[in-house]
Amino acid sequence: MSELTIDEQYAAELKQSDIDHHAPTAGAMTNHILSNLMVAYVKLTQVKWYVKGPQSLALRTAYQRLLDQNVRQFAELGELLLDENQKPSSTTAELTKYSMLEENGAFKYQSADELVAATIKDFDTENLFVDRAIKLAEKETRPALAVWLVAYRGSNNRNIRELQAYLGNDARTGLEEEDEDDND
Repeated sequence: MSELTIDEQYAAELKQSDIDHHAPTAGAMTNHILSNLMVAYVKLTQVKWYVKGPQSLALRTAYQRLLDQNVRQFAELGELLLDENQKPSSTTAELTKYSMLEENGAFKYQSADELVAATIKDFDTENLFVDRAIKLAEKETRPALAVWLVAYRGSNNRNIRELQAYLGNDARTGLEEEDEDDND
C-alpha cells in the first residue's frame, strides 16, 4: 500500500470536514468554536482600537484582558483538539469558513455601548456551540474535551455578566428572549 501524498492527505481532510459539518461530532463542533475564537479576536481588537467616549480607557483595559484570554483559549483548544486526534483548522480561510460570528468593517464606528452589546452577543452565540459540543463530547466519551468546554462556558458567562454590568444590565438582560426563541 502506498503512502498518500500531502495533497491527497489534505483533500481527505477537507472531505471529512464537509462530512462532519453535516453530521456534527464533538471535534467538528469544537472546530467551529475554535473558528469563532479567531473571528472574536479580530472583533475584540476592533473594539480596543476604536472605542471612544468617557469609558474608553477602562474599556481598552477590559478588552486587552479579553484579548489575552482569547489568545490563551485559542491555543489551548487547538492543542486539545490535537490531543483528541482531531485536525483543527489551520488556515485563515478554514477558520473564516467555519466561524459563525459576523464581521462588519463599519463595526468600528459604533458607540461604546453598541460595541459592548455586540461583544455580549458574540459570547452568547459562542455558548450555543459550546453547549452542543459539551453534549457531543459527553456522548462520545471525551471527558477532557467536555471538561475544557464546561470551563470555557463558565468563562464566557463571566465575560457576559461583566460586560452587561458596564451597560447597567443584569447578566441575561436582552439575551433571554433570544434563548427562548431558539428553543421553539
